[in-house]
Amino acid sequence: MTKILLLSDIHGNFPALLAVADFFTEIPFDEICNCGDSLVYAPFPNETLFWLQSNRVHSIIGNTDLKVKKLLKGKTFKKPKKHEKRILYDWTAKQLNESSKQHLLSLKKSKKCIFAGRSVCLFHGSPENPNEFLFPDTPKERFVELANHCSCDIILCGHSHTPLHLQVGNTHFINPGSVGRMFDSNPEASCAVLTLDDNTVDVDFFRIQWPIQQTILALKSHNLPEIYQTMYKLGRKLN
Repeated sequence: MTKILLLSDIHGNFPALLAVADFFTEIPFDEICNCGDSLVYAPFPNETLFWLQSNRVHSIIGNTDLKVKKLLKGKTFKKPKKHEKRILYDWTAKQLNESSKQHLLSLKKSKKCIFAGRSVCLFHGSPENPNEFLFPDTPKERFVELANHCSCDIILCGHSHTPLHLQVGNTHFINPGSVGRMFDSNPEASCAVLTLDDNTVDVDFFRIQWPIQQTILALKSHNLPEIYQTMYKLGRKLN
């Protein structure tokens, strides 16, 4: 039996990530997978990337990470245009230490692993587009198309911040939800545990409380836009 902790969309929210890690202290995971957007919107970029590196997490780059990567390379981007969002991107890029920079620059848009004899592929949005949102109510035909496009037994994804487990033929689509920035009016961190054995693929989803005030105080201390304090309190996207 192989147990895998599934993470995504941490968004620099290290207090939430640490709460998830503490919640599973008694479970010896064989692997940890992270589907990207590890940075931006909460003010703990170095702590987040250090934890991911220290725990040898299988990680890929998400759309927010990619924009920070562009800034590190001296490039810019057109979207998002909103001023309060661009402040968070610029601030994050300037905060990264050398180890964090090198780790971010090394990440790819996808990754394929073999766990318990099964091919497990990590994407941020979907196998075809890192910015594609997959939801439980996405037409099944779209999942069939994606399954045919990607020869993986298990497709892990993020980006939508919405937990998902759907089997299409022999292919499993799994999204653990967002560790660090929920959109469903429940601010608790979301994650999942994937259990593999010879015959079954089991997925258990979890919502975990974390010290929201710690992130709010850090946002205040760095004079970052106040709207993000409200978002973390409400567990909602407001911009």
